[in-house]
Amino acid sequence: MSAQEIRNYTLNFGPQHPAAHGVLRLVLEMDGEVVQRADPHIGLLHRGTEKLAESKPFNQSIGYMDRLDYVSMMCNEHAYVRAIETLMGLEVPERAQYIRTMLDEVTRILNHLMWIGSNGLDLGAMAVFLYAFREREELMDVYEAVSGARLHATYYRPGGVYRDLPDRMPQYKESPWRKGAELKRLNEWREGSLLDFLEAFTDDFPRRVDEYETLLTDNRIWKQRTVGIGVVPPDMALAWGMSGPMLRGSGIAWDLRKKQPYAAYDKVDFDIPVGVQGDCYDRYLVRVEEMRQSNRIIKQCIEWLRRNPGPVMTKNFKVSPPSREEMKDDMEALIHHFKLFTEGYSVPAGEVYSAVEAPKGEFGVYLLSDGANKPFRLKLRAPGFAHLSSMDAIVRGHMLPDVVAMIGTYDIVFGEVDR
Repeated sequence: MSAQEIRNYTLNFGPQHPAAHGVLRLVLEMDGEVVQRADPHIGLLHRGTEKLAESKPFNQSIGYMDRLDYVSMMCNEHAYVRAIETLMGLEVPERAQYIRTMLDEVTRILNHLMWIGSNGLDLGAMAVFLYAFREREELMDVYEAVSGARLHATYYRPGGVYRDLPDRMPQYKESPWRKGAELKRLNEWREGSLLDFLEAFTDDFPRRVDEYETLLTDNRIWKQRTVGIGVVPPDMALAWGMSGPMLRGSGIAWDLRKKQPYAAYDKVDFDIPVGVQGDCYDRYLVRVEEMRQSNRIIKQCIEWLRRNPGPVMTKNFKVSPPSREEMKDDMEALIHHFKLFTEGYSVPAGEVYSAVEAPKGEFGVYLLSDGANKPFRLKLRAPGFAHLSSMDAIVRGHMLPDVVAMIGTYDIVFGEVDR
């Protein structure tokens, strides 16, 4: 046995570890506190989502997409329904495209709020978690208002969205947690429509982001834990198939919303933030700026949606259910309703790859149809899986606490990694 083998020892990080961000088992080969090798083990969650989707009609798998990256719910749905729309040649109403764009950006802010809070906890910054969840709760109310669910929305449909935006928001009642001036402020935002609520939120949100930055950006402990840690050079980021903030943090301005626009992204104005050093601190700054840019996009969508009423679902009755009124008067419409929700619809034979700029990076759906009412093959391209693959190459030579910082900066959710 060599001297090197005697000195090194193996450390199990996870699978149940507060900084593992899911069921991640990381086998670390250590020389004292220094990492010599990192071997990520997955398979401890494995949901079998792709195989499950192949056994169900197309429209019954939309809800599975929410449960992949369960912090970026509607973005996952968006990639899946776009794949179906491409194969079927469906035209999506413009109003539905703007609603999707707006809610994708709401989802991006939700994701980054969860990230900044949980990454702060991982690295010892306790307070920012509570600040981030304050705003996160406001946006979860938007999810609940449009879909009835706070997490797994199942709101997007091939051909549009489930329903138009509601004209009113639910009001809070007095409780030990919400009373007095705070209750009055919360309900002031909720006196109008969902768009009124979001407009009030977007007016207030930049000030809230300033608060997060006050806590972290110039905090010397935060900078000691992130500056120069986990540096990913641009060529390495490309070689490992990185996307999203991991790629943009390394200085490469690649964003599908700009490079391959979809929904209404070619009609709104926003900037792509990029890093310089490619370290954990740059990726933090990129995500903070992305929240500000998402806020800009939401404002533009609100303005357009106020001026332009219209349908939010295609009139193609192959994928669009009849209204309640139609079912009362027309037996054929009633039969169509039952057929749609039991058998679903057949998608023309062919294959397609549909990708969206999800908060964590490029989330893609490869869909192969043989003309039946369920996918012949479904393959999901999860950004977290590609990022986790690079763990060994990045953390070698770093200390053990830097591994925690690196896992956090990947923004991993294991639902999509171990799908």
